[in-house]
Amino acid sequence: MIRFGIIGTNWITDSFIEAAMELEDFSISAIYSRTEEKAAEFAQKYGVDRTFTDLEEMAKSNVIDAVYIASPNSFHAKQAIQFMKHKKHVLCEKPLASNSVEVKEMIQMAKENNVLLMEALKTTLMPNFKAIQENLHKVGAIRRFVASYCQYSSRYDAYKEGTILNAFNPAYSNGSIMDIGIYCIYPLVVLFGKPTSIKASGYILESGVDGEGSLLLSYPEMEAVLMFSKITDSALPSEIQGEDGSIVMKKLNPIENVEIHYRNGEIENVSKPQKKHPMFYEAEEFINLIQAGEYESKVNSYDHSFITAEIIEEARKQMGVKFG
Repeated sequence: MIRFGIIGTNWITDSFIEAAMELEDFSISAIYSRTEEKAAEFAQKYGVDRTFTDLEEMAKSNVIDAVYIASPNSFHAKQAIQFMKHKKHVLCEKPLASNSVEVKEMIQMAKENNVLLMEALKTTLMPNFKAIQENLHKVGAIRRFVASYCQYSSRYDAYKEGTILNAFNPAYSNGSIMDIGIYCIYPLVVLFGKPTSIKASGYILESGVDGEGSLLLSYPEMEAVLMFSKITDSALPSEIQGEDGSIVMKKLNPIENVEIHYRNGEIENVSKPQKKHPMFYEAEEFINLIQAGEYESKVNSYDHSFITAEIIEEARKQMGVKFG
């Protein structure tokens, strides 16, 4: 049984807990919130006895083996390092940190303390991503990766009315590329590695974060075109174009309806059943790794998280997005 501490009492935390509860070896032993009232309310919902309003006290405690961090992005690195210093395994929501320097520090701390650190990016651990990996050879030499993930944020209505919530606040390391764009970037990195060049553009809101953006990434024998937005919707699919055909994904998060469209007109559906909650697979990976005595995921690996952070950092620099 892996005893989890939970940092963050928002909808994403509810989703993670709902998913992880399908695993026999998952349990919640402690809840952290800045206020005792919020911590107690959240703990009661899941029948948890221990609550904390002091992170250091929680990190030192012997009631947890691991921590799930779902706080604002700007807090990820500091909180993760704090827990890893006390030999606690860390599953940290995407993006892993605000920048590549923080990611490097987190990885170093994990190695020094022999604990597992994993970025909670769910799509690369789901069955349909494995379906893409297993069938990639069928479309021949890859020449282009096209990813589109544009999802109008309900918080954008509040923004337009003058209320800047966390999602559009640079002080919390937010914006479109951090929240949405990473779902385009991370799978690309897992499949094809580090690009040789990056070109980025985007629409910068008055708050200082990107509302939407596009990336053009070059590789020695292919290119990638990524489009992401928190201020528009899109019905465009995503695809991996090869010389013998294309792998088409109707939806990118979570990946749905994976089809191979061959040049001769044939279509092969290679989708796998995804009957579990979308976040189940990341919880399963994390717990399995701990029980196997492993300190790094081969899929959501240190290299993949670091390269993704480097790409986002360079893109933000080119777009003119600066965090407070």
